[in-house]
Amino acid sequence: MKLRLTATLFVLACACAPGALAQAPDYPAKPVRVLVGFTAGGATDVVARIVAQRLGDNLGQSFVVDNRPGASGMIAAELTAKAPPDGYTLSVASQTVLAVVPAMHSKPLYDPLRDFAQITVIGASPMMLVVHPSVPVDSVAKLIALARARPGQLTYATGGNGTTPHMSGALFTMMAGIDLVMVPYKGEAPGVTDLLAGQVSMMFSNVPIVLPHVRAGKLRGLAVTGAQRVASAPDIPTVAESGLPGYQNETWFSLFGPAATPRELIAKLNAETVRAMGAPDVKEKLAAQGIFIVGSTVDACNVFVRDEIVKWAKVVKQTGARAD
Repeated sequence: MKLRLTATLFVLACACAPGALAQAPDYPAKPVRVLVGFTAGGATDVVARIVAQRLGDNLGQSFVVDNRPGASGMIAAELTAKAPPDGYTLSVASQTVLAVVPAMHSKPLYDPLRDFAQITVIGASPMMLVVHPSVPVDSVAKLIALARARPGQLTYATGGNGTTPHMSGALFTMMAGIDLVMVPYKGEAPGVTDLLAGQVSMMFSNVPIVLPHVRAGKLRGLAVTGAQRVASAPDIPTVAESGLPGYQNETWFSLFGPAATPRELIAKLNAETVRAMGAPDVKEKLAAQGIFIVGSTVDACNVFVRDEIVKWAKVVKQTGARAD
């Protein structure tokens, strides 16, 4: 059964906690390293630090975030795959690392299914589709009509190849049957800067980043990419309800370790991570980043990640998005 990423979903994986805790009573006996494939301050890093801090507080050992940026997150993922499977090297990554980048490379550094043991989907965050005020549209349907009338003339900024802003746009163009020109940047921030200056037409960006500009009238928010509207912008519809039925995409974050990590450790980490995400301060901090909690079971996480790998491999193939 596919895991649906909606704001109301919170799978209580900790229902299995008593057995899991009994099977791994001495873990952790030393600090745990949590690898992140991007620089400090980015969305993945922030999520990892919020969860790692609470895990450390609950379990009495430090969960230390170790940033190893490069190759769209592949460097940290490869280090995770090759680490001893003892529960002391974990990783937090998004679908960029687990489902998109491997499909974009002819020789990826790891196999996302074979090399990792998934623990839980921590949470997810929708993008917001925003346009510069000079673009004469106020809905997704009108944007699609304009793009069809002006093929290859409208541009969208991204945070780089394989990032969620890029793949949100790729999925959008594929489903709408339109021709948009992707303009890659080294991160979302410079893309938003050029969008504000009118150098590009539109962008799919994280809600907390662009919502202040929408409220100030500097950008026009057309839709959010998730299954439902977001609490911080309830008047902005989803892409699906605003002109492109069936469209859905969120940035999701999962916690995982090396493939051979013992099942009892995976079960304990799942239970403890879900418990950590139930803390009011953790909920508040994640919500401030535009992230809603998922907290899936291990089995649900595995099914979801497999489905996402299939989904994005199809998008990469049909849109010709390649990194090498």
